[in-house]
Amino acid sequence: MNHQNLIFRWIRKLSPVQILLFFYLIAVLSSTGIMALPVAYQEGVDVAFIDVLFTSVSALSVTGLSTITIADTLSTTGIILLACILQLGAVGVMSIGTFIWLLLGKKIGLKERRLIMTDQNQTSFEGMVRLIKQIVYVLLVIELVGFLILGTYFLQYFPTAKEAYLHGFFGTISAVSNGGFDITGQSLVPFKDDYFIQFINMLLIIFGAIGFPVLIEVKEYIFAKYENRKLMRFSLFTKLTTVTFLILIILGALFIFLLDIGNFFAGKSWHEALFYSLFQSVTTRSGGLSTMDVSQLTEGNQLFMSMLMFIGASPSSAGGGIRTTTFALVVIFIITYARGGGNIRIFGREIYDEDLFKAVTVTLMAIVFVFSSVLVMSIIEPFSLSEILFEATSAFGTVGLSLGITDEISTFSKIILMILMFIGRIGIITFLFIFKNNRKSGKYHYPKEKIIIG
Repeated sequence: MNHQNLIFRWIRKLSPVQILLFFYLIAVLSSTGIMALPVAYQEGVDVAFIDVLFTSVSALSVTGLSTITIADTLSTTGIILLACILQLGAVGVMSIGTFIWLLLGKKIGLKERRLIMTDQNQTSFEGMVRLIKQIVYVLLVIELVGFLILGTYFLQYFPTAKEAYLHGFFGTISAVSNGGFDITGQSLVPFKDDYFIQFINMLLIIFGAIGFPVLIEVKEYIFAKYENRKLMRFSLFTKLTTVTFLILIILGALFIFLLDIGNFFAGKSWHEALFYSLFQSVTTRSGGLSTMDVSQLTEGNQLFMSMLMFIGASPSSAGGGIRTTTFALVVIFIITYARGGGNIRIFGREIYDEDLFKAVTVTLMAIVFVFSSVLVMSIIEPFSLSEILFEATSAFGTVGLSLGITDEISTFSKIILMILMFIGRIGIITFLFIFKNNRKSGKYHYPKEKIIIG
């Protein structure tokens, strides 16, 4: 009893971000324990602990990088367990916990709301519980529809309905969660000529990566009465996220095509080139599924895709990276400053200085984290710099694309990638706040002095 009191007393002293980290560590340990169960693997398969841990962290951070082949390693039970971990990672540990708490009829207190706010990268306590309900309901509806469509469509590809709907179930969870895992053994390469499957998967990846608040606002707009719909106004977050997301997909697809027009896309028909480049652009938002072997692309294209993965998905989504709004604010700030402007204005609104500071901080710290990881891995691994950079940005962006070196890297590099996956999932700001000093700063100021810059 005394030990329990000590533990509760210790937890109460932690900040919301530190408690969130504690819960995620528990989730990692629990997921690893679940994935270590013999029932999760096919008969005669033996997997090293580091690979079980890596798979669990990859699933919980919805990344998709894997040191094992899921199709040849996991049993049907293991595949279902992996899908559950992906679902937990997509919605967030605190969100799932809160939803279960609500189903049990329990009251959500102030501390729990602060944890939800941190987990979902929100800036206000208001409407936290309602947000969680909406996120879970919207995702479940999207996943149910995706499962029925893909499962039914897969009946023409697989000999039994059980196998078809298992692929539909796991494929839907993997796409919506932006997990990037597959049970085909070749991602979506077997369906490279089936544009319907590709289109459905692109939609599911976008739903998971564009941001839960965006989905909720769009849902409310669609189901609102006509009179109320005319009065509704989308938030600045939704406008900026949607526009940035679409621009990145369109420009990403264009540059992926142009950078390989004389190589991979040579001899391809217009519709093959369109779907190859469009799917790769969408999946770099944080999807991880692929319709081709990305190692066939030129090194310049792989570097470009590394940049897209570094940006990642939108805030409060299933994806990682620096996030689309961060990238947008930094670009707009640079353009505004170059033109001699002062305050940053977007869609008739002015941006808070605090948000701009956060965007710049996130970008700089992300560069430091990824650069440091690439530097260390380049020293201890025999692979090229572009291969290591691709792997590192894929981990940080929680994308899951790989040039095929994940299962060949050392244990130390696997630990580095796990750390990148974790930071990419919870976000740079949340990670930095783990070390935040709660002491209040003094109200006095030192004299200011100019420093030469540039």
